[in-house]
Amino acid sequence: MQEAIFAGGCFWCTEAVFNDIAGVHAVESGYIGGANPNPTYREVCSGTTGHAEGIKIGFNEMVVSYADLLDIFFATHDPTQLNRQGNDIGTQYRSAIFPLDEAQRAEAEAAIARATANLSLPVVTTIEGPATWYAAEDYHQQYWADEGRGNPYCVATIPPKLQKLRTSFADKLKD
Repeated sequence: MQEAIFAGGCFWCTEAVFNDIAGVHAVESGYIGGANPNPTYREVCSGTTGHAEGIKIGFNEMVVSYADLLDIFFATHDPTQLNRQGNDIGTQYRSAIFPLDEAQRAEAEAAIARATANLSLPVVTTIEGPATWYAAEDYHQQYWADEGRGNPYCVATIPPKLQKLRTSFADKLKD
């Protein structure tokens, strides 16, 4: 099993997308890329810690490749928005990839090049790290599956991402 760490805005939204991918066995929401050890949600939301809301994905590379995960990442968030995703504004919502080794770093660079070729605006996604991963508080884990369907923000934001996933990556979905 392998791991990948991406930050693409609200972690509730990115977690919901990657939970539907065949070969993904775990998605954990958390914080990465900042200075404070063990940050809280409130601290990260303040924008003062330098952390991004991110997801750590556990995946089986025999079923889904890291390159596939990167392509899904770029297709299901807006990598052209600097330090924001829609109404979520601040460095904590930046688009970033946190490779765990040099092979992932090379794949991330290639994915940015692929995304750049397909978009009319510049890709602002950064490649960062190494950085320490901090799991978010329990109530953030599996948020869409648990209580997120009752959250108006999630109801407005997540279904369009899931539809894009189903339309563009139908062959990568769980049965």
